[in-house]
Amino acid sequence: MLESLRRIKNRFVRSVTAAATTCSFVILAAAVVIGVTNSKDKSAYRFGVYSSLLAASGAAVFGAVLTDRTNSRTSAQDLSEQQSSPLAEREDSQIWKDWRNFAVVRKVKESAEITSFYLQPKDKREIPNFQAGQFLTIKLDIPGKNRPVIRNYSLSDYTDPCEYYRLSIKRELAPEGLEVPNGVVSNFMHDHIHEGSVISVKPPNGTFVLDTQKSIPTVFISNGVGITPLLSMVKACSKLNPNRPLLFVHGARNGICHAFRDEIMAIAQQNPNLQLHFRYSRPSPDDEGYYHSVGYVDISVIQQLVEQEAEYYLCGSPLFLQSMMQGLKAWGVPDSRVFYESFGKSSQSSETIPPAVTVGDGIEEAEIVFARSNKTLTWKVDDGNILDFAEANGINPPYSCRAGICGTCMCKIREGEVVYQDSPSATIDEGSVLICISEPGTSKVVLDI
Repeated sequence: MLESLRRIKNRFVRSVTAAATTCSFVILAAAVVIGVTNSKDKSAYRFGVYSSLLAASGAAVFGAVLTDRTNSRTSAQDLSEQQSSPLAEREDSQIWKDWRNFAVVRKVKESAEITSFYLQPKDKREIPNFQAGQFLTIKLDIPGKNRPVIRNYSLSDYTDPCEYYRLSIKRELAPEGLEVPNGVVSNFMHDHIHEGSVISVKPPNGTFVLDTQKSIPTVFISNGVGITPLLSMVKACSKLNPNRPLLFVHGARNGICHAFRDEIMAIAQQNPNLQLHFRYSRPSPDDEGYYHSVGYVDISVIQQLVEQEAEYYLCGSPLFLQSMMQGLKAWGVPDSRVFYESFGKSSQSSETIPPAVTVGDGIEEAEIVFARSNKTLTWKVDDGNILDFAEANGINPPYSCRAGICGTCMCKIREGEVVYQDSPSATIDEGSVLICISEPGTSKVVLDI
């Protein structure tokens, strides 16, 4: 009977049912007793009636209480299941879709050129983890700039659970002999962003990621600040798949310029399947015992260290990448096993630029129609590239490198033309454009965004 009552969800119905059922049982029992005793006393009948009413009242109260407890228990269970379900986790992680304020909680100098910034959300809410190799997009209000400046920086750490994001940024100085300014954002971060500073941040993004579940041996090759995404990959794989054979090869000028040396050596001490090789181009006497060879990282070094088929993850300067990719190809490594990300613009001759691409100055003002977003906006030359302009107006197209390298931001152009601020490295489909390095070339441009 108790279980039958539990199945009744309505409290009133359950209370009435409990009262009626109990009353019926008591009346039946009283009738049996009176029949057996053959009592003619009216008090016996009154006792039976009062007992039935009293029992029914008690049963009604019991039914109501049982309903409340059951419903409370069910509600708590449902809430717990909702909070712990993957769907609820996905919905929670999707709350943060655009810019979110993060505070710098630590600032650490990693080398003569690289400084790390540890970021936590101002709202104190949880942050989603990321795939090792991804980056963060940050937005800064820099004095002298008429609009916020947006940049991407690789996440250089990996923790689980994720309690902070770490960006490790190299101070970019102007090359010697060239009359160009120092890196605007990197120098601003080093000089003006300190503990307590607040930065606008977008969620982790990027397609240069490591599948940590694979078992194939993996070789990580980097130079300079290119170590940052690969360090994240090594940490993730050492934590999630420690049996996977890993080789980490890194090139630096010397120990002063070698960021995270102690950090990755500590990982190797805990992971016997991680092998390290540091190559210094100009080692100092103090570096003795901290590097394995002298010179620049090239294909000959890799050939000496690798004895089996492997996947290769590369990150560094454009010339370094170009050399390594050519060397791996000549060595017979298939393109499907080489993954890379470049820090900086790739250099290429004019012969490799698609004939439909124009590099140069655009126009002063144009109407841009974002067809899918149903927005028509007026772009001016100070608004920068089309991707920055779209984001400034609440439109969020897909992107990754923001340097014309990966092709993620490519979209169809329905009308008009664009010009490129820099020579794109990505292959551009016919009738498409890269919006991360382009601006309008005609007075009206219609994009499939």
